[in-house]
Amino acid sequence: MADLQDDPQNTSAVGELDPPPSAPQDPDDAPDTAPDTGDDRLDRARDLLAAHPVADGHNTLAKALAQAPWHDLEVGESSLDTDLPRLRAGGVGAQFWALTSDPGCPDPAGATLERLDRIRTLVAASPEWLRLALTAGDLADARNCGRIASFLGPVAAHALGNSLGTLRALHVLGVRALALTPGTPWTEPGLSRFGLEVVRESNRLGILLDLSGAAPATWRRTLDASKAPALLSRSAAASLTQHPLNASDDLLKALGRQGGVCLVSFAPEQIERGGTGVSVRDVADHIERVREVAGPTHVGLSGTYGLITGAPRTTGLEDASCYPTLIAELLDRGWTDSEVAALTWENLARVIRDVEFTARATAPRRAASSATIEDLDGV
Repeated sequence: MADLQDDPQNTSAVGELDPPPSAPQDPDDAPDTAPDTGDDRLDRARDLLAAHPVADGHNTLAKALAQAPWHDLEVGESSLDTDLPRLRAGGVGAQFWALTSDPGCPDPAGATLERLDRIRTLVAASPEWLRLALTAGDLADARNCGRIASFLGPVAAHALGNSLGTLRALHVLGVRALALTPGTPWTEPGLSRFGLEVVRESNRLGILLDLSGAAPATWRRTLDASKAPALLSRSAAASLTQHPLNASDDLLKALGRQGGVCLVSFAPEQIERGGTGVSVRDVADHIERVREVAGPTHVGLSGTYGLITGAPRTTGLEDASCYPTLIAELLDRGWTDSEVAALTWENLARVIRDVEFTARATAPRRAASSATIEDLDGV
């Protein structure tokens, strides 16, 4: 099913009388046009998000729920920065729910499955709010029905346990994104032969490859080998703020050439500059820098919400209801409606469609790989 059309439909009743033409007005009597106020821009931002909702790349609510054993996400949850009313107020139409386990986790596969179960349970319990999304068609259907399309992932590379079978099993459970972060024998210092097989198998399955935090040798080989576009699920511009998750200009240019998308993080440690207070303006600066380097069709949003109350947040973007504040800032900088629509929804939706198209084209020509890390890397 295709996405909703961007142009609003004419909803006038049949047979409704046209209003009488206005009498000519003396220019001297015309009222002055009031300047656009902050409240006006915020209202315009909310209207834009109603038509072009946010497809957000990274929310760690699954992890935070373990720290808040009692919660009510449907009514509102003061102990977290994310709940269903705030997602709706923020204009979120699609969400990638991160399932990544910490690098030092003794059982990364088990932790990943626990987080996956929490999100699937949440989606099943909230059908009037959320809808599980496995395909681009599910993304469009959820939007058309006023639900938040819920994608599972990314999961961390070390959760696979060096097994393509585990990758396929996670895909069956609904996972649609894999983060190629350091911490496995096949992602550092760069992709090994087995790592390249993971890329090919992900292409066959339709799993998005997340390069946030990947080593340069890893992201270069991934972009060269992958037949589908990649994404950065929670990055910002390293030219403005040096941080392990942020993307260099070289990566942003390569990602743009490959057709991928960089989803700009709101995390204060990724956007601060010079030790001063971090605000919505800093996020907007990073968005514009990524757009300048990667291209306007290769930038999106990553609120990096899903934290407990009290965690450091960017001023003006404290919780999942605050996306309109960012859009108002961009409108104040002269962004057009079509540019905002590409940022919030269209760019990430295109990548999801392209990854699915690659999987459909690849699957008939490539059987499930039986390769092991021992066979390919001699580990």
